[in-house]
Amino acid sequence: MDGQIATLGLGGNIGDPAAAMARALNLLDARPDCAVLAVSKLYRTPPWGKTDQAWFFNACAAVRTLLSPEDLLDACLSIERQMKRERLERWGPRTIDIDVLTYGDILQHTPVLELPHPRMTERSFVLMPLADFAPDLAVAGRTVAEWLGDADITGIEIADPTDHWWRQSFAEPAS
Repeated sequence: MDGQIATLGLGGNIGDPAAAMARALNLLDARPDCAVLAVSKLYRTPPWGKTDQAWFFNACAAVRTLLSPEDLLDACLSIERQMKRERLERWGPRTIDIDVLTYGDILQHTPVLELPHPRMTERSFVLMPLADFAPDLAVAGRTVAEWLGDADITGIEIADPTDHWWRQSFAEPAS
């Protein structure tokens, strides 16, 4: 498959977020227009923005896709809806969240999608997993590793040290 390489950030803190993220990655990988190329370790992270809630699980992935940036975002939002994601409050609790972080070298600022993700360089829960497989990825003039070097990683823990956690923990729910 040709196409572009995009990076995604995944997270959640309601129910079984690791299983939700694994399912989301497998659903993306099963699409004919997307292929998961790399997945980070699984991290347990303190809440960000709205801090009076449960800790999160976070991961990042690289996908090769034939979709446009907007269509990739639509595919991610469709998976969130399929998994019963509810958007009740900004930065609030969620079963699953999938953000398009980067899409090739595209710089884009539209009402629908900003690339690279406008706050990714401020979020250690994005930078740490992204650095697992893309430390040299350039974002806003610096590498992910350089951004991570300046980030506050206090409290972030490795929940699964493998890069295949998303394969072993995925099970299709009984119908």
